[in-house]
Amino acid sequence: MADNPVFKAALTGSIAMGKSTVAGMLRDAGIPVFDADAVVHRLYARNGKAVKPVGRLFPGVVRQGAIDRGELSKRVLNNADAMARLESIVHPLVRQEQEEFMKSVKTSDNNIAVFDIPLLFETGRAEEFDAVLVVSAPYEVQRARALAREDMTEEKFEAILARQVSDEQKRSAATHIISTGVPIDDTRAQVLAIVCELQTLAGDQQHA
Repeated sequence: MADNPVFKAALTGSIAMGKSTVAGMLRDAGIPVFDADAVVHRLYARNGKAVKPVGRLFPGVVRQGAIDRGELSKRVLNNADAMARLESIVHPLVRQEQEEFMKSVKTSDNNIAVFDIPLLFETGRAEEFDAVLVVSAPYEVQRARALAREDMTEEKFEAILARQVSDEQKRSAATHIISTGVPIDDTRAQVLAIVCELQTLAGDQQHA
């Protein structure tokens, strides 16, 4: 089967904006979604490809053959140098997985692929995509969702926010904005409308 041209859209948003929920809605609509966070979880799991190199870089973060994410977070939080060294290991491994995902989409009947990339703008990758979908909600909603998470503290939340491009900047750079500070059915309606639009754009691209 010949490779199909694929319209590539990035899905991003700051912490606790509802990105995972939107990714699920896209999958329900039949759109393949590459989940960078899920890939990192696999890389850190027992026998994952990142366990040995990360363990060498940060002695003591490997427990029972897997990366202890809580301990690793303590080592890199508010430490830009440590974070950069960690990312130099993890990002290339995520890219490898992304390339495999693209190969599978190209040989399928799909002409759209969505890439769920939390740090899209922070890593300077927005230009790689045909569309950028930003998931957004009011700060009060975001903060309440984040602090409801297990092991989340006010300090950790603010430290994560400080590392991320602001919601306002993300919204201004988006091709599409998906609001999640509304009833979930309203968010789903936004997602389905965007899927229709992306399908039209993908068809135009295919026949250009």
